[in-house]
Parts: sequence; C-alpha cells; structure tokens
Amino acid sequence: MNGKALNANMLYYLFDSTNMHRWNDHLRTLDLSEMDKQAHKTAIAWVLGKCEEDAGAAIDWHRLIEHNLFSFIQRIALTDLKPQVFHRIEEEKADDVSRYVLCEFDRSVPHTDEGFRKRFEEYLYSDRSSKEDAVIRAAHYLATKWEFDTIYEVNRSVYGIEDTKKEIDGQIGQHSDLAGVRDLMTKRSDLDNFIDIVGQLRFQQRWARTPRIPKTTVLGHSLLVADMVYLNDCDCGVEGEQVYNDFYTALFHDLPEVLTKDVITPVKTSVSGLPDLLEGIEHEMMEKRIMPLIPAGWREELRFMAYDPFSDSDLPRRNGKEIKACDWLAAWMEAHISICYGVSSKSLRDGKVDIGRKLTAVGGYGETIDAFDIIADFEKMEI
Repeated sequence: MNGKALNANMLYYLFDSTNMHRWNDHLRTLDLSEMDKQAHKTAIAWVLGKCEEDAGAAIDWHRLIEHNLFSFIQRIALTDLKPQVFHRIEEEKADDVSRYVLCEFDRSVPHTDEGFRKRFEEYLYSDRSSKEDAVIRAAHYLATKWEFDTIYEVNRSVYGIEDTKKEIDGQIGQHSDLAGVRDLMTKRSDLDNFIDIVGQLRFQQRWARTPRIPKTTVLGHSLLVADMVYLNDCDCGVEGEQVYNDFYTALFHDLPEVLTKDVITPVKTSVSGLPDLLEGIEHEMMEKRIMPLIPAGWREELRFMAYDPFSDSDLPRRNGKEIKACDWLAAWMEAHISICYGVSSKSLRDGKVDIGRKLTAVGGYGETIDAFDIIADFEKMEI
C-alpha cells in the first residue's frame, strides 16, 4: 500500500538510532550515538560539497541529501557492526546485504511513498560512484575521525588502537581528490574548527534538567528535523533550491546554541525580553566566532539558515513554518518515547501535552506536515 514518506514508522525507525552506541568497546569521554554520528556526517558533507563547488565542480544537492538519508537508513538496518566488519560484508556480500536491508526497511516501515522506496532500492543496488556519494563517504570517515580523536588519549593502552588510527587516516586519504578533504588533511584549517564546533552540539543534551531515555543531543535533534523536512518535501513534490534551503536550514537551525547552550523554553518565556536578548547575543557571537571559520562566500547563506530559520521566504525559497512544525514534532517524539520507555516527569508530560496542542491546532503549523495523523499513529504504536 502506498503511503507518505513522512510517517510515524519512518520517524521511529530513524529515532531508534539514538539507542545505537558507537565505540562501546572503548573508553568514551561522552556517549557517541549513531544518530549524532549521522548528523555530524551530514554537516561535514555540506562543507565538502561547498568546497567542491568553490573548486568548480557541480554538486547535485538533492541527490546528496537523499543518498545521505539512504546511507543512514542502511546503517540502522545493520545495527552496530564494527566498521571493519560492516565494510567487508558490504564488499563480499553486497547483494545479500542489500536484500536484507530492504527487507528490514519494509518490515519497519511497511507503508511509505512508493517513489521514495523505489529510489532507496535503486540506491542499494547501485555502485554509488557519483561525486555526491564520494562526498558522503568522505564525510563519514571525517566524522569517524572526529569521534576517534575524542577517545584516543584515554585508549592509548588499548591493544590495536594505533592500527585503528592508521586505518581511519588511510580511509580519509583515499578521498584526497576532494578539495575539502585535501584542505582538511594538509593543515589545521578554519574548516577543521568549524567541523569541530558543529560537533560540540553533540555535547549538549536536549530537555536540560529533565530525566529522559534515550538522551538526545542538539545535533542529533537537528538531523531528525532536517530529515523530517526532506521527507515532507518529497510528499509535497518540492523541487529545486527549496529542497536545499529547507533541509540545511533545519540542520543548522540550532547552530547558535553551541555558543549559548540550549536555554529551556520555560526560562525563555518567563523572563520578559529574554528571547530577543538571547537572539541578539547569539548573532553577535556567531559573527565573531563562527562566520570567520567559513569562506566569505558561504556566510550569507549560513546567516539565512541559522538566524531566522522558521520564517517563510520567497527569495531564496524556503518554508519556515514546516521547519518549525518538524522541530516541534521532534520535541514531541523525544518526550513521548521517553514516557513510553518508562522514564517520565511532570515537565516531560506537560511538555508533550503543550507541544501536542500546538501541532494539532486547527489552522496551525502542524497541518503543513499532517502532524495530527502522525501523532495519532505514534499513540497507537507499541514502543
């Protein structure tokens, strides 16, 4: 049966990656989840794609966004295999792995858009030789290296750690034909620092001071919102630059919080004038600390994405209301799923009710993504 690409089963399938823990056979200085790794990879792929454009290459951003999501879906299906095992199985049993991944996807997401599912199947059986696929692979290894660097010092005594280091460096080196990879390999650059500061959003927990399972981070939340927006754009037949603007605005909508932390809504709404003051401080700090890290030609675009992400725009085209609806829906999911897992609190229950009201209000933002139906399906789902 044909359905919509944006649906409750798809969202829970993606969200469940927060329960996949990376490097869990090593000492870790922070929890490293698959959701956060995929979010960081997605931001790095944007950096590498922009570098390729600056070097004169053409990037199909729609393909990059969708193939990035497809690679995420594939990784979830293969759970938490060690990378060496994952890549060897991919190489030696490619068709068998593809059949298994597709079967797992169909089981977990039984009703989705037929076009989306067909493109996913084509992706699985393709050779993934496009420029966009190369960018995604390179971003994957760079995100892995960032994670590895956070745990390296406390694992110096672990047998084989130096071999792991050499292997990761070698994998990155295989993508030195990409302009951004060459830049990142040859020196500690401003782009290195930008990638690092985006990664710091993996340190920041959502729903501060509220017990929850699973704990989610600002960066992982941002990817979930971005993927929701993309899936909704698929359902609505959105094409062209709006796909790019909607997706990357959603991905970077919380970037200023790396400089101010995630101030919880009750605090923002209780102090008169605080939201405007915080916004001014965020923009000032972004200009001083983040904008100098990226090429001048990218800065206006990042301002557009990060400074006023929930406003509609015609030039360039963007649907900010849908992005806000997806932001609320992701927050609702974080509360609802924790409550289903058995970890709850008054603030979490109240938050779920309040966000749910906003999403299901007649004529509200939630109507743009059919939030009423998605919430109803979540309520019926066995979690």
